[in-house]
Amino acid sequence: MSNNKSSARQKIRYRIRKKVSGTPSKPRLSVFRSNTDIYAQLIDDSNGVTIAAASSKQKDISAQKGPKIEKSKMVGESLAKKATELGIKSVVFDRSGYIYHGRVKAVAEGAREGGLDF
Repeated sequence: MSNNKSSARQKIRYRIRKKVSGTPSKPRLSVFRSNTDIYAQLIDDSNGVTIAAASSKQKDISAQKGPKIEKSKMVGESLAKKATELGIKSVVFDRSGYIYHGRVKAVAEGAREGGLDF
């Protein structure tokens, strides 16, 4: 394994995943951050199923003007809204090896404001 940024993140990601897993009642909120967009999904690991997903590519979010941090917060709020419609109140946060800062933190804050507990 080469010692670059992505392989270091991968190692951190595996370390986090050893401890964090989602259940049907308390799914895992997983975040993926690309250079241009951010994606979040609720995953039930016991069945291997994605329950709900949201991304900055959704029409209502991508139509908004503003910085990526604000769009990330909207992604969190959108995912929280979908979760409450499905009757999910609490989740386990999985930052996927990213530092809890900036856009990843904005997704978490948006989800909390939308009514999710973690």
